[in-house]
Amino acid sequence: MKKFIHIFTIGLVALSLNACVAGKFMSNYALKPTPHGVDDIERTRHKADSLMPGSTAWYDGLKAQGILKDSWITNDEGYKLHACYVPAAKPEEAKGTAIVVHGYTDNHLVFLYLVRMYRDLLNYNVLFPDLQYHGYSEGDEVQMGWKDRLDMLKWIEVAHNEFKDDFMVLHGVSMGAATVMMTSGEPLPDYVKCFVEDCGYASVAIQFNNNRKQSFGFIPKDVLNSASLVTKKNYGWGFWEASSVKQVAKCDRPMLFIHGDADDFVPFDNLQMCYDAKKKGYKEMYVCHGAVHANSYQKDPETYIAKVSNFLKTVHNMIEDGSVYDK
Repeated sequence: MKKFIHIFTIGLVALSLNACVAGKFMSNYALKPTPHGVDDIERTRHKADSLMPGSTAWYDGLKAQGILKDSWITNDEGYKLHACYVPAAKPEEAKGTAIVVHGYTDNHLVFLYLVRMYRDLLNYNVLFPDLQYHGYSEGDEVQMGWKDRLDMLKWIEVAHNEFKDDFMVLHGVSMGAATVMMTSGEPLPDYVKCFVEDCGYASVAIQFNNNRKQSFGFIPKDVLNSASLVTKKNYGWGFWEASSVKQVAKCDRPMLFIHGDADDFVPFDNLQMCYDAKKKGYKEMYVCHGAVHANSYQKDPETYIAKVSNFLKTVHNMIEDGSVYDK
């Protein structure tokens, strides 16, 4: 019996050590992808043009004219963060300001199709930041939207100070959508009126578990606990606290939820989880049939633009008749 207990104890210690090693690997694998930042700019320029031809030429042209500009802030942790901003095509008739938030391993360049949609088609001023560890922004690891939500509070203020609008919409895709949803649960200025989330995940824990099953099916689910503990110790937050649904549950401002029903990277059921979590305020849902992850705009741009445009018009009308915060 003593020999059995000794062997069993050794086995538990070995399993524990293996779980710690696997947890550290998973944390680093997920939160420190390479290449990233400035080293990855060229790839993302090509990606931007693949999503909408001519995007980087449009970007470069406006920048050369001094119309599209750079902005920098320092966040509460001392990291220097970057964003670009551009006024509406007809600034004197601007409908408001949009903040467009990119996804995992992307940067401010990738979703230029949304920047162009807001500026050129909908006549909004636009600010589009690089999240921590992405693009020109500093940061030691990806924040998966959780700490990014606190940076967004600063970018909201920057955009408002620049454009002086009383109507602001936050629009994010994938991790950017999770960032927007996580931001929506924070105390916000009155001029932040609504949100558009496109294929965001319900929580970091749910998303990483899905990634684990897809890429590392041989790793048991319990390793997520270890990876979360490593992340909490090293970076100050854990997977289970980083929840879009918990933040959306606190949001009373209008939100449009978008997801492709062929998405298996952020599975389609995340849409319903996030939508159902919003108990207060106006909400809409748009399912893009046949769209894979972050592909709804490219799959059906006319419908996508119409859905966003009509949602924004609805919110404007609700503000005018005083019903925007009706429960």
